[in-house]
Amino acid sequence: MKILLDTCVWGGALKTLEQIGHDVVWSGNWDIDPGDEKILAIAHREGRILITLDKDFGELAIVFGKPHSGRVRLVSIAARQPAIYCDKIITKYASELQAGAIITVSHERIRIRESI
Repeated sequence: MKILLDTCVWGGALKTLEQIGHDVVWSGNWDIDPGDEKILAIAHREGRILITLDKDFGELAIVFGKPHSGRVRLVSIAARQPAIYCDKIITKYASELQAGAIITVSHERIRIRESI
């Protein structure tokens, strides 16, 4: 699966997700932070699922109708655990994400907002 990890996601998740077999880009490796709108646009243009801790991407997609290729928001997940959660969610909900779902993940629950 093609993934774009937002800067706020622990960079160590990059290597783990790559080892599992995902095609991963981490925006923390970029020379400059282009901002949320541009990150969402890049992820969409490249057909990547955006993984973030930031709720602003959901607002961009839902309220402002910005196109995206699926988004997973991690809530209260320990810094070194995102790769484990991401792989499980991406594997289980691949078709929903590819259709543009917005998924919010915490220890307690998974909330899926399917693309309209």
